[in-house]
Amino acid sequence: MDRRCGLLTAENAPVPLKGISVRLEVKGFVADLSASLEYVNEELDPLEAMFVFPMDSDSAVYHFQAQVGGKTIVASLKEKEQAKDDYDDAISSGRQAFLLHEDESSSDVFRCSVGNLPPGDKVTVSFRLVQELPLEADGAVRFTLPAVLNPRYTPAGTQGPKITSASAPVDKLPYTLQLEADFHNSLGISRVQSNCGVTPVEFLNPEKTSAKLSLADGHGFDRDVEFLIYCDKIHEPSAVVEGGLETAAQGTLMGEAAVMVNLFPSFSQTASNASVGEFIFLMDRSGSMGSQMSQEDKRPRIECARETLLLLVKSLPMGCYFNIYGFGSSFASFFPTSVEYTQSSTREALDKLKAVSADMGGTEILQPLSAIYRTARVTGHPRQLFVFTDGEVSNTKAVLAEVQKHSSTHRCFSFGIGEGASTALIKGMAKAASGNCEFISGKQRMQPKVLQALRYALQPSGTGLTLSWELPPGVEAAPLVQPPTELFNGKRTIIYAQLKGKLDPSLEAAATLTYSLGEQQIRTTTRFRLAPLQSGSATIHRLAAKGMIGQLEVQTAGDPAETSRRLVELSVQASVVSSKTAFIAINTELNQPLQGPLRHRHVPLYHALQMQSLMAPMSCQSNSPMMMAMGFAGSIEPQACFQGPMDSMACQMDSPPMMAKKCSKGQKKKIRNTRDLTEKLSKIRSVSYCMSAYCDSAIDSAPFICPPPPPLRGGASSVPAPSCPPPEEDEEDEEGPWLKLVALQNADGSWGPEPGLGSALGLTIEQIKLGRPRQDLELTLWATILAVIWLHSFAADTKLEWDLLVNKSLSWVKATGAPDLADCVKAANALLKTCVLPETLGL
Repeated sequence: MDRRCGLLTAENAPVPLKGISVRLEVKGFVADLSASLEYVNEELDPLEAMFVFPMDSDSAVYHFQAQVGGKTIVASLKEKEQAKDDYDDAISSGRQAFLLHEDESSSDVFRCSVGNLPPGDKVTVSFRLVQELPLEADGAVRFTLPAVLNPRYTPAGTQGPKITSASAPVDKLPYTLQLEADFHNSLGISRVQSNCGVTPVEFLNPEKTSAKLSLADGHGFDRDVEFLIYCDKIHEPSAVVEGGLETAAQGTLMGEAAVMVNLFPSFSQTASNASVGEFIFLMDRSGSMGSQMSQEDKRPRIECARETLLLLVKSLPMGCYFNIYGFGSSFASFFPTSVEYTQSSTREALDKLKAVSADMGGTEILQPLSAIYRTARVTGHPRQLFVFTDGEVSNTKAVLAEVQKHSSTHRCFSFGIGEGASTALIKGMAKAASGNCEFISGKQRMQPKVLQALRYALQPSGTGLTLSWELPPGVEAAPLVQPPTELFNGKRTIIYAQLKGKLDPSLEAAATLTYSLGEQQIRTTTRFRLAPLQSGSATIHRLAAKGMIGQLEVQTAGDPAETSRRLVELSVQASVVSSKTAFIAINTELNQPLQGPLRHRHVPLYHALQMQSLMAPMSCQSNSPMMMAMGFAGSIEPQACFQGPMDSMACQMDSPPMMAKKCSKGQKKKIRNTRDLTEKLSKIRSVSYCMSAYCDSAIDSAPFICPPPPPLRGGASSVPAPSCPPPEEDEEDEEGPWLKLVALQNADGSWGPEPGLGSALGLTIEQIKLGRPRQDLELTLWATILAVIWLHSFAADTKLEWDLLVNKSLSWVKATGAPDLADCVKAANALLKTCVLPETLGL
């Protein structure tokens, strides 16, 4: 019997990818990245290897090549179907071929195919990309190298492709990652932080405008690689002019100079219509939301989402309307339609929120979105949609099309939870509906980012954008990418334009963005010199091309065939891959075609959700040499037990299955988590269930079969709980004292003199009453002042999370018209042993 050792694929064959090398250069807000993947064929036959990997959806991939036998084969960009045909023809005739393209369903997943690798040979395939980098709320420029690709859920009734290839435990991946990074900023770099082990930051000059570091050896692929680059004066407007490529024809996109302008709109944060709005919160309640936030934060994602929704609801203004939806394989809402924000409605919503858990199966976000859009809007209250998901769906393009279709009726703020969330989904929803997006991973708390988005939603945004230019005679500026339709205070806006004509480096130019804020007209101007930088990678040109391609890909007006033709033409001209194009390279110098059967191999990825299953004590773990998860990509027939709609999965749980054996369709079992088990384990920090597919195929140890639970809706069934031992409970109380205090706040912003308030403040009700500066002072007013001062004194590090609800409290206090509020603050300080000035509170 042929027994192979080491990491094997689903077909009992060795994995050919041996190493990944990355070179990163960050200049200001732009990253230029080069990645090389080394494959080795250790088998006796020619090999076709496929590697499916994540990539930020904003990345502009502009170069692809292969190095084999001492030769470098540079790929050309072609229309995708033509490139695929060329690839198939080449490998079927025994020629070497290499293919790189976006996945059919999502722009943040790429497929790299290496065809006809001879026995014993190695090949290195390389690609280059450029990418705009986001700016964090604290001023950090953030770069993320996605190292994690989560399984993408395919909704029932759809034929979504199997995005994720084979997977393996993180400590069994056969390939390594090497990464070197350089950072440049003319304004100076104060520090660089990373969530991974890195070498000490080395500054390359006394001015600290350049720095470098490397990823430490032994990176585990269990998380995305993130860098936070902190620079001085980061919010100052800037512009960079880039010369055209000498090899490109004049008058074309790549042949003329281009400019990238970074603007930071700044206007008053006073919201004139703060009580106007319909706020709908759409929360992912699929099984994957029961997984931990990250390796650093072990709390379940659903727990963090519940805490965030508590703060959001408490921070809403009186007079607005709101509703909360949960979705998984199905969806449900707290109220039939949006309800007015009152004490009664908020109490009901928060009571229901306590029972929310990750118990709704798969991730079908399209259905609840469509239902929300069908619901009548509240007259006079603009709709604001907040979406929370770990972003694991396979029908991303259909979801974005639905959001785009209704973009004129709402704004969408989207949040990717945990490592591996789809950048195409999260960024695409926000772009389609003029909102904002954020990603929460590592040690980052979800709450500050979400509350910042609520500030955007509560404040008026800049609208009616126009762009004007101040240019020397003979020079014209032509915008390349349509600017956003709305501006948020302090949020960076990027403008791309083509500069036509002869540029004089000694002269200056200016770009002015004009927009309306209510009845006020605001102008933001950036001046820059017409001194083009020469970049071999044409960074600015290709970023502009990526933006133009993105707009064409979502365009619905006009002739689809003409739009597709323009998209392919632009993609090929800029050498930036799109949904309609692919890179193809064929080794035409191979002396003779390769002989023998072609073996197909799939390179495994680590899944972010696997670690819970690996760490949890399991009584039914198979002795199989590896664990496989969530289907296979490419030409192999996907037969894993949990492919297809969630209702027909062999295993459905809060963390991924331990393994999947191949089995026939008739052998699949429907297994669901019981409500009893969910309730019993609702307070456990990390929940893993013991599941195994029941199959006739050989399993080294007897599988554990979970009993069928009662149906989700209707009917009753009494079933025993699974015999798997639950994980040990963590006795630590995850809810901080300040959150307990916030939970007691009334909808209007006040606090009442109830026993829970005394417990939260560390006082008795009698002490609270006796501590008043005068005994006729109304107790609710006094309790509210105490709560506000307590938060300022003992929860200052979380101010970004509670300042909106405290502002509501202070507005309520002022509205009472009570005299001597300064004396009340003084008395509260004495009782709480704090020191908060009345001026700090605006009293």
